[in-house]
Formats: sequence, structure tokens, C-alpha cells
Amino acid sequence: MNFKLDNIQDLYIDVLKEIGNIGAGNSATSLSKMINSKIDMEVPSIEILEIEKVVEILGGEELIVSGVYLEFYGDINGTILLILDKKSSDNLLSMLFGKPCEGEFYNEMELSAFQEIGNILASSYINSISAFSSLKVNISVPSVSIDMAGSILSVPAIEYGQVSDKIILIENRLKEGENEIVGNFFLMPDMDSFKVLFKSLGVLNDE
Repeated sequence: MNFKLDNIQDLYIDVLKEIGNIGAGNSATSLSKMINSKIDMEVPSIEILEIEKVVEILGGEELIVSGVYLEFYGDINGTILLILDKKSSDNLLSMLFGKPCEGEFYNEMELSAFQEIGNILASSYINSISAFSSLKVNISVPSVSIDMAGSILSVPAIEYGQVSDKIILIENRLKEGENEIVGNFFLMPDMDSFKVLFKSLGVLNDE
């Protein structure tokens, strides 16, 4: 079997959805502990998109977004990109600090907090993958960028475009009171890692 994202079948999608569901649950629990308040979540949606469609999904290449980028490595390797629109990241930081963000751009403390939150959210998903598959996976220190969507997506699009022309998107919606957070979580394992992951989950037989 020549494994490509085009070949992902409904069973694989269901497994990814379950991983996404548990990851979202872990994210909500971690955030709830950080802000000492209840966080509600919707069941995450998952799509396999052409890379060129990602900017369109986010609202256009000039839309200002907040991005957290990191790599994962170990038994499987790849990259993770978490993107929130500005309103969602503002809501996230206001929940954490207990007051609205004052400026258009974040100060050093807010950027540091956003980096830590991104680390926690990414770890929630990686931990759910490890729990499901028993694979050992670590993550790098995340980097944060506040910029236009087209700019933030340009680097991973070029790098991952050498592996596949499609990408996995997990959309999460979290809510605390009137504050809603919409997080777009892009999972980009290399093709060999997809095979390792699905074999460990028992949904892909040896070739």
C-alpha cells in the first residue's frame, strides 16, 4: 500500500477524531485548572484539506492571527501548528489574566503566557496520541508569532508541501462564559510516521 493522505479511510478518520476528542478534553481540563474556571467544549471537527485551502479556511491571508509552531519527535516525527484568530487569542489571555488585552500587539508577558498555553494545548494532543498508541513522542519548545495568516502559514506550507499537498485540521471550540476560543490545530506527521501511528493503533496492517 502506497500510503498517502488521499488513502486515509473512514476508519482512520474515526481514530483521528477520537484522538482529537480526547486531546480537546485534556486541553479543556488543563485550561480550566489554569484559570480556575469551568471550560466547556464542543466535539472537535476534523478535516483533510489541501494546503492551498488552509488560508481560505482561516479567513484570508491578510487576517491577523496568533500561531504556535512546534515539532514533535520520537517514535513518530512531524510538526504541529496551532492557529487562533486574534479575538480567540485575546479571549484566551483575558481569561488567564482576568482583564482584557489592552493593545493591538501583545507585550512580553502576554506572549510568554500564550507560548505556555500553546505548549499545554499541543501537549494535550501529543499525550492523547501517546496514550492511544503507546508510542513515545516528545515536543520541542514552541515558537509564537502574531502575524498575517499567509505569513505564518508560509513556512510549514513550504516544508510540509514537500511531503504532501494535504494537511489534517482539527478545529476545537472552547468556551468560558461568554468567551469563545476557536483553535485550529494542524497536525503534520511525515508519511512514515502516519504508517507507524496507524499500525500501532491496529488500523493498518503490515505491508
